[in-house]
Amino acid sequence: MEFNDVIKNRYSCKKYSGKMVEDDKINAILEAGRLAPTAKNLQEQHIYVVKSEDALAKIDANTPCRFGAPVVLVVAFDKTDVFTYPGGKRDSGVEDATIVATHMLLAATNEGVDSCWLNYFDPDKLASDLGLPENEEILMVMDLGYAAEGAGPLEKHFKRKDLSETVSYI
Repeated sequence: MEFNDVIKNRYSCKKYSGKMVEDDKINAILEAGRLAPTAKNLQEQHIYVVKSEDALAKIDANTPCRFGAPVVLVVAFDKTDVFTYPGGKRDSGVEDATIVATHMLLAATNEGVDSCWLNYFDPDKLASDLGLPENEEILMVMDLGYAAEGAGPLEKHFKRKDLSETVSYI
């Protein structure tokens, strides 16, 4: 798919058919995340592919937003292996994991797989429920699957501010 088409066609799917995502497509999505840039190339991300009934039940116990997706990616990062900005007020963990997640969202669209970025959950509780290492922090959860019949972008998905409202030249 042409890159601009990927960007225009990607939306947050809120209803999945339940059809399983093929392993080759999951791997292509994961590979896109692996290739994402990170500060100092630390690659501190860790992606958990959630497909088992037990693990999906733990996702469901932490958020109402799985929407029937048969696969969920949990995007975390090692908070002990991040680049700290000069001044010491920020580090690269959240931004690096965000870049990785964004690459995977776009790759999913390119593979014909629908997705949704989930942030309606308590990251510490979910990490505990999934048994993640204490040095890892969850950034987000990503639903993956195929849209159910009649599913599509929400109306406000198409409402975008004009560039003049969001960009300044100085």
